[in-house]
Amino acid sequence: MKIDRRLFANFDWVLLGLLLLISGIGILNLYSAGYNLASGGEPFYTKQMYWVLLGLVVMVVTFSIDYHIIIRHAYLIYVVSLSLLFLVFFYGNITHGSQRWLVIYGFSFQPSELMKLAIIIALVRYFDDNMGRGYSPGNLAILLTIVGIPFFMIARQPDLGTAMFMMILFLSMVVFIGVGRRLLIYFTLGGLIFAPLCWFFLKDYQRERILTFLNPERDPLGAGYHIIQSIIAIGSGGIWGKGFLKGTQTQLRFLPEQQTDFAFSVFAEEWGFGGVCALMFMFLMLILWGLKITRYSRDLPGALTAFGVTMFVFWGIFINVGMVIGIFPVVGIPLPFFSYGGSSMIALMAGAGLLMNVSMRRFILQP
Repeated sequence: MKIDRRLFANFDWVLLGLLLLISGIGILNLYSAGYNLASGGEPFYTKQMYWVLLGLVVMVVTFSIDYHIIIRHAYLIYVVSLSLLFLVFFYGNITHGSQRWLVIYGFSFQPSELMKLAIIIALVRYFDDNMGRGYSPGNLAILLTIVGIPFFMIARQPDLGTAMFMMILFLSMVVFIGVGRRLLIYFTLGGLIFAPLCWFFLKDYQRERILTFLNPERDPLGAGYHIIQSIIAIGSGGIWGKGFLKGTQTQLRFLPEQQTDFAFSVFAEEWGFGGVCALMFMFLMLILWGLKITRYSRDLPGALTAFGVTMFVFWGIFINVGMVIGIFPVVGIPLPFFSYGGSSMIALMAGAGLLMNVSMRRFILQP
């Protein structure tokens, strides 16, 4: 693989620094989350370090290949990702009632995480190819097909949270590209009509999550336990927190899924409002930096790619934090670069590689 030497002169150290800082804090947080956990296996924080290192390798590969080449092969990447989702129905591992994981040569991963990135790239390719041609009913049908097929496949696993996340990504890019007020109205009306019908297709536990979100106290020892304990942990952190390794909700194991969905709650209990503000500032800088790259991208594919990846990170932060403080239902969306998860970390680092790809090449003219 030949890398243009001019890229190193324009290397985005700010983006890399933010990623390493947030990921490093996340690893320390995972160390605390598993500090009193009696387990014969490898600690979560150690495995997360491996995932971060592997993610950095993926990021290097991703930014080393011109993003125009990646977008040129967007539909192939989309089909491969879709095929992996299809294989989940036949060979996927069933965990907690959901069939989401594939194991290949001892390597376990979640194809739906990779599908988020494939959707972004496929939409970039489609918008780039069709910009200026208008959006006829036929074009609209193609757009909905691109996002609709993986949406229903992931919802069937069932993983409604990830499916809805992809739909939000899709709508974000539709708004950004400016497809027209009439089309946005159609999307909005369709969503309003379709949303109530979804209730009849939800699993019992998914309905229970929504009812618990509306009233966590209706089942405080059952479905409402997660969110109640999360709110207690966050609130008990006060202004400056209880201190590293001193969070009672965390160390006494009251807080469930504290290495994944509720990693933010662990951090908030130990570092308090001050620590949360510092972490949110780092995330804000990451989002603003992504939007800056979007603004100064040299072409439409670069701008769309940068915006799509930035929204990938933004909505992950927004939904996860909203989820653990009780303003959204618990839908299993991890906090980007912070929560434990190999598939999520690899997909996010690949996305960061694309973002860096656009950032570095905006100074280099195409031959």
